[in-house]
Amino acid sequence: MADPWLTIIGIGEDGLAGLSEASRKALDDAETVFGGERHLALAGVNGRGRPWPVPFDADVVLSCRGEPTVVLASGDPFWHGAGASLAEKLKTSEWIAHSAPSTFSLAAARLGWRLEAIACLGLHAAPFERLVPHLARGARIICLLRDAKAAGDLATWLTERGWGASAFWTLTALGGPRESINEHRADSVAGDLAGNPVAVAVEARGAQGLPRSSGLSDELFVHDGQITKRPVRALALSALAPRPGERLWDIGAGSGSISVEWALCGGTAIAVEAREDRAGNIRSNVVAFGLAHRITIVTGQAPEALAALDAPDAVFIGGGLDIAMFDAVWSRLASGTRLVAHAVTLETEALLGELHQRHGGDLMRAEIAHAASLGRYRSWQAARPVVQWSAVR
Repeated sequence: MADPWLTIIGIGEDGLAGLSEASRKALDDAETVFGGERHLALAGVNGRGRPWPVPFDADVVLSCRGEPTVVLASGDPFWHGAGASLAEKLKTSEWIAHSAPSTFSLAAARLGWRLEAIACLGLHAAPFERLVPHLARGARIICLLRDAKAAGDLATWLTERGWGASAFWTLTALGGPRESINEHRADSVAGDLAGNPVAVAVEARGAQGLPRSSGLSDELFVHDGQITKRPVRALALSALAPRPGERLWDIGAGSGSISVEWALCGGTAIAVEAREDRAGNIRSNVVAFGLAHRITIVTGQAPEALAALDAPDAVFIGGGLDIAMFDAVWSRLASGTRLVAHAVTLETEALLGELHQRHGGDLMRAEIAHAASLGRYRSWQAARPVVQWSAVR
């Protein structure tokens, strides 16, 4: 970074007074300064200032390559800011960054919260459902929001889902002379809030959150009966062994329940479903769990629908497997890829037996029965047995 042309500066509500000498020098030397209108005003930039285009477009900065240029962002530009979007398109020698305390840091400092124990989310352009995996009794969450209306809408969203008793703070202009912090109860927030909150903090109280074990209740999913049932799903996920950052192919996804639980573990999933009505159910479930950023839905018939997909780390085939599909899938898999297939028909069970003999792995049969009424008494009602084959390519 001997002579970077781009300086990325985090600026707080205290404006120039809170900037380092190096940041102020970069501002003085810059021919062009990009930022939001609020950032440009805080820095006192006049004719050299260029407001960000909406939506954000990093290419407008790249058009100034070679000229002294500054980008202004709120607080820490690399935490829900423009910093990474720019840095990933540049060589390390082209840029330097001077960060300020993030809004998350300032909010935690005002509330006395342990930052490492808080969920920190950017909800400027993301749905409130992103909160779903994080909501649990006593959970503390800090969210960046667009404006006061979004803060009021979030309070309503929480109330409608049983979290109305949650403590709800609005935090405005943190670190500056106009700083304001107000505490509410989520279900007592009426209409739009005053001011322009930068962040909302929530201490969750009320309903129960999602369980963190595999095998969520079937009642949490929209489905038409085509769903990998809870105990069998837990067996499938155990064999799939999800890890953060890994990609799953969920072939014949049905309701998308396997994809959802995989994504809740921190991975991404591609749910492949031939029927449009079931693909619609998958979309509903993906939205409800706040996982639209982690799950891609492909409507089409396997194996043809797999042709353009990025290679997976694991594959689940919940039904409809035949030798042609297996050969097409297996040939696409890199060494070390995990494959799990289920069978409920005798024909597919026989195929899994052959594949186990040919490729090894683990072959198991699960028989599950539930207690059900039988006249004045109870008896066991058996579900169809499920055969599971799991192997590593």
